Amino acid sequence: MKKRTLLLLLTILVTVMAYSQDYFLYTGTYTNGMSEGIYIYKISVPSGETVLVDVIKGIENPSYLAVTKDGQYLYCVSEDGKDHKGMISAYKLDPSTGKASFLNKKESRGEGPCYIAISENRKWVAVGNYGGGNLITYAIDKEGKLTDQYQLVHHDGKSMNPKRQDKPHVHSTNFTPDNKYLLVPDLGTDKVMIYSFNEKKKMPLGGTEQGFAKITDGSGPRHLDFHPNGKWVYVIEEMGGTISSWKYGTGKLEKFQHIDAHPSNYEGTRGSADIHVSPDGKFLYASHRFEANNLSIFSIDEKTGMLQTVGFQDLPGKKPRNFTIDPTGQLLLVANQDSNDITVFKRDFGTGKLSVLPTEIKVGSPVCLKLVPVGK
Repeated sequence: MKKRTLLLLLTILVTVMAYSQDYFLYTGTYTNGMSEGIYIYKISVPSGETVLVDVIKGIENPSYLAVTKDGQYLYCVSEDGKDHKGMISAYKLDPSTGKASFLNKKESRGEGPCYIAISENRKWVAVGNYGGGNLITYAIDKEGKLTDQYQLVHHDGKSMNPKRQDKPHVHSTNFTPDNKYLLVPDLGTDKVMIYSFNEKKKMPLGGTEQGFAKITDGSGPRHLDFHPNGKWVYVIEEMGGTISSWKYGTGKLEKFQHIDAHPSNYEGTRGSADIHVSPDGKFLYASHRFEANNLSIFSIDEKTGMLQTVGFQDLPGKKPRNFTIDPTGQLLLVANQDSNDITVFKRDFGTGKLSVLPTEIKVGSPVCLKLVPVGK
């Protein structure tokens, strides 16, 4: 009997240890209000307890961040500084303290950079310039610095909404899991552009057979996320407040579903922001601003990838932008731009539903969240 009890206690202890992890939370912000730059917190999972570690100052509007898989480098965009030049900055991270050391910066060569992604093995970054309607890739050297080697690609075209789609608006840049392609949602043209990617070339981006995936007119594609199986891609459409689901394979996209991400009786403004699949691949979440001010929750059919609405989670904060799910899948954190805070939710593994934790992280105009395991 004692052996069984001891075995049970050990099993519980191992389970708790497996799901307990401390992370550094890097928070991108707009600095036109309370914020002074990029805020670094230490957060414990699953408790959600959080302490402020440091603030990276001297950088304007670091609205989107990317961290390398090894947790050693951080790259961010500065969305329209005082000189109206979009910038990209590189930092070296200390894995034990989470603090950052500035390396260098380069121009984004386009107005309003709003997104940055890092290729596999940290060879390149890809940045989307919303206002400029273009994207740029910069090569990275062995020390993590941005080099002078870059490729600038301009988009052409427009779509049906004359106020918001009179020209291209690149909204995100996404390397595929196989690291062979770059998918680029363009809100202004209602397309997800598909580029080939070869990290060994001086000009890494090239054309593809399909060229682009056409999004429903007036929908305005913004962000996307891959399912862990690498076969399904989900695109959040900002203006339509909808989600399109695509089969992915060797640089090609084939749509298999288009679903409303709002309640059927919703009549307010549509302004969807971000989208993420849970680490176990069972649920999908999307954030919505303005009157909706919530997260929509969908279950994912494990055989077909089809989405089915689970429900909608209201937010105590205002204007949710980017959000993130910790790698263990236990917590979901939402950056609320207008209420100057980050909401921490606990996830139910079985239902996908969320419950608010008492943790409240106050920070000026948060718009991007990235987690890095402590000591990685």
